[in-house]
Amino acid sequence: MTSELIKQKINESFQPEIIEIIDDSAAHAGHAGARQGGGHYNVTIVAAAFEGKSLVQRHQLIYQALGDLMKTEIHALGINALTPSENL
Repeated sequence: MTSELIKQKINESFQPEIIEIIDDSAAHAGHAGARQGGGHYNVTIVAAAFEGKSLVQRHQLIYQALGDLMKTEIHALGINALTPSENL
């Protein structure tokens, strides 16, 4: 399952304090990306690895961690990437 693969890759790369994954794929049935098998996901990740990183840098790190999943399994990804101090 793609949600589990996302979780595994995020855990390996960032050792987050919090990770939440919402699979919104069913809401996008019939969408062009959905027809090709790519899902729609929203993730919230709270990790110290994001300290001192801009929003763009955080997103780039996440895309890098997910690698080929971004080309095949994931059509759309909403990201909420926070540091522990931002998650108070």
